[in-house]
Amino acid sequence: ILAAGVSQAVQGFTALPAVEGELSEVAAFGAKAVLLDSAFSAQAFEKNLRETPVSVVHVASHARFSADSRQSFLLTYDGRLSIDRLEQQLRTTRLRDDPIELLFLSACESAAGDERAALGLAGVAVKAGARSAVATLWQVSDAATRVLVGEFYRQLAQPGVSKAEALRRAQQLLLSDLRYRHPGLWSPFMVIGNWL
Repeated sequence: ILAAGVSQAVQGFTALPAVEGELSEVAAFGAKAVLLDSAFSAQAFEKNLRETPVSVVHVASHARFSADSRQSFLLTYDGRLSIDRLEQQLRTTRLRDDPIELLFLSACESAAGDERAALGLAGVAVKAGARSAVATLWQVSDAATRVLVGEFYRQLAQPGVSKAEALRRAQQLLLSDLRYRHPGLWSPFMVIGNWL
């Protein structure tokens, strides 16, 4: 797993205080690299993606998708990773012995798309070579996302549990918690591409 995220307020975007805990939970499942806050630069992310053999990439940050590719990005600590650059970086991993099996975009509206790219940043990632992506259709709660992410990876680690089933079980966990029962908190997440 390559895990990256921004928890601090940077570049006019609000802080995401649960990101640090989210990445800690993800790291417990075998992260080869964790890039948090200042360590999550566009350059460091691209270098790790290029040089570290991982099958899962997890990004917890802000994101924006627009019909204008210059306005579409994942927020890094020091800048913005454009949709075109993300696509280019993911495309280079397709030729590996173990390509990217899962890209988890723990960011707002990462599955919202338009006529240019159906399913937004996640759709671009799958098109570029990631076998599947977990992404969101609208803005998400930082605290609820941390709970969902931890449960998703716990379930995915179980023998015979598919990505779709792991996500369903994580969503059910949120549904059973009065704090996170509202559909706006658990339902924006979706699996794109290979759901097995």
